[in-house]
Amino acid sequence: MLHSAVINVMVKAARRAGRSLKRDLGEIEHLQVSLKGPANFVSLADKRAEEMLYDDLAKARPGYGFIGEEGGNREGADKSHTWIVDPLDGTTNFLHGIPQFAISIGLQREGTMIAGVIYNPANEELYLAERGKGAFLNDQRLRVAGRRKLNECVIACGLPHIGRGDHELSRLEMAEIQNKVAGLRRFGAAALDMAFVAAGRLDGHWERNLQPWDMAAGQIIVRESGGIVSGIAGDDDPLETGNLICGNEFVHAELVKILKPLGK
Repeated sequence: MLHSAVINVMVKAARRAGRSLKRDLGEIEHLQVSLKGPANFVSLADKRAEEMLYDDLAKARPGYGFIGEEGGNREGADKSHTWIVDPLDGTTNFLHGIPQFAISIGLQREGTMIAGVIYNPANEELYLAERGKGAFLNDQRLRVAGRRKLNECVIACGLPHIGRGDHELSRLEMAEIQNKVAGLRRFGAAALDMAFVAAGRLDGHWERNLQPWDMAAGQIIVRESGGIVSGIAGDDDPLETGNLICGNEFVHAELVKILKPLGK
């Protein structure tokens, strides 16, 4: 399938960094049995993947800005374009050898997401979207699920862990939604949760305290598959608030109705 030059640049960069992560994943099993564990190894894998992505993207599009999880904000001469990159979304999964992680690359033009790529090298699933051109998984067109009854829906969420997030609010949110849905899931990689919503595998997803690189690519992929993406308030920008709800029009509205009052 033919894609634009910018999508080809993003895919090529994601695949190269993905090969490095896939090799590193193969080493995790051996490191699990050591007393020191694989944490330092994974930190290096993360940083190495980001540098590979930065090098490839900067070479192809000199001057674009770059925001990465590891390297922070790198200003470019071109102030209108910015790459927003997570070299390893789902680090804890990767750390434990769980093959649910991804490289996420979003391209923002003057504050608007115009392209996104999410790539899981463990299973070779490549999600991509470009503004106005639809969303795809390995060249198959994506559409969000069409369910309009919450009790038939499977919804993904984030769960705060030790030292992170509001645990009491999280329990309150889950208790409200558990009573209304067919199933709740926590997969541990927000970018892939959003990709799964775009693919119709999940009906919706909500999560708090995310970073822009967790959501940038997923935001355009969900929207180009016919879904709605916002913050918890329903009309706010998750890249600014750090809070996310996505799903088809019905599921998104229902989740906002349930979750918005709880966060006040």
